[in-house]
Amino acid sequence: MDKTESFFRDTWAEVNLDAIRENVMNIKAGLPGKTAFMAVVKANGYGHGAFDIATDALQAGAEFLGVSMLDEAISLRRSGISAPILVMGLIRPRDITVAAKWDVAVTAFQEEWLAEAEAYLEKGGSRISCHVKLDSGMGRLGLRTPAEAKSFAKKIKGSANFTADGLYTHMATADELDTAYFDEQVKRADELVGAFEEAYGSEVGWKHCSNSATALRFSLEKYNLVRVGISMYGLAPSPEIKPVINQELKEAFSLHSKITHVKKVAAGEGISYGATYQTEEEEWIATVPIGYADGWIRKNQHGDVLVNGKRAPIVGRICMDQMMIRLEGPVDIGTTVTLIGENGGAFLPMDEVAARLETINYEIPCTITPRVPRCIIRDGKVAVVHNSVF
Repeated sequence: MDKTESFFRDTWAEVNLDAIRENVMNIKAGLPGKTAFMAVVKANGYGHGAFDIATDALQAGAEFLGVSMLDEAISLRRSGISAPILVMGLIRPRDITVAAKWDVAVTAFQEEWLAEAEAYLEKGGSRISCHVKLDSGMGRLGLRTPAEAKSFAKKIKGSANFTADGLYTHMATADELDTAYFDEQVKRADELVGAFEEAYGSEVGWKHCSNSATALRFSLEKYNLVRVGISMYGLAPSPEIKPVINQELKEAFSLHSKITHVKKVAAGEGISYGATYQTEEEEWIATVPIGYADGWIRKNQHGDVLVNGKRAPIVGRICMDQMMIRLEGPVDIGTTVTLIGENGGAFLPMDEVAARLETINYEIPCTITPRVPRCIIRDGKVAVVHNSVF
């Protein structure tokens, strides 16, 4: 990999688009009937890079893209993405003209919002595609009762500018083995969909409630679209359901650096701030140029990395830009260190880092900061390098 003119510090992430495409195709192949696939690329594609992920997910068979904010949708449009995009968060009413300009579908569920947004539009002019959010038990956004669903359906049916092209909800516990709450949510969602369509006077085209966990575990005949996020990136929605997922998932994100200094340290020496780590005997200590400013936070102390296919522990406090590791013996300066991913036939999974930090795997790539360049791998080689610093 020639990075000479792409970045000037040997710390980088790799995003394997070959894995993304394979995950999309395999997940899509396991869906019932003609179920459509929405690739969720919010949060800059979960830290992987929204444009590259979106492009390859669409090529692999995804029909829709899902984002959280209007800004994310516009960024994709400006990059040349023409596929349908749904903003899953609530936009400001005054920004509805921007959504219309960029042909972006919006989430709606508040009658007051609908009236205020319509006031910004020329009556009978712009037609805005809406996916109506139903709160079946997530407790976040959406219509909560059949009465609310019926009332909103009548309002949007009478709108001169808005059409209800979708109905959707979000499952709160699909990544848990106990399905009692999930089953209750499905029941409530079905009731809300029925109430809305009854008042709307026709069937709504797209109905979706399946996140990654739901799409991989359940077949829901009444719904014809799935929203796949974390599993598209090759990660299980939770460690709990990992054993019951039959679908093979290939991790797309890996994180690497290179050793900048190696030294033999005598027993009783302190390493890093606070000298919290003390060498117990003569030890080989290496310095690696990655730190908490890169999103490799201090809580990663005591975790392992991979060097030449072997585990090496992180020792001492992680600094803003650097950290230290303990080696079994001397290695060459410039030797690759893998923090997430494959190295020398060994593999350090994202889930291990998440467990170490007492969080979920979703959070890890999202928190690796933009100053870590992303090397985009396509067809087994580096296609492009994104470096927000240089």
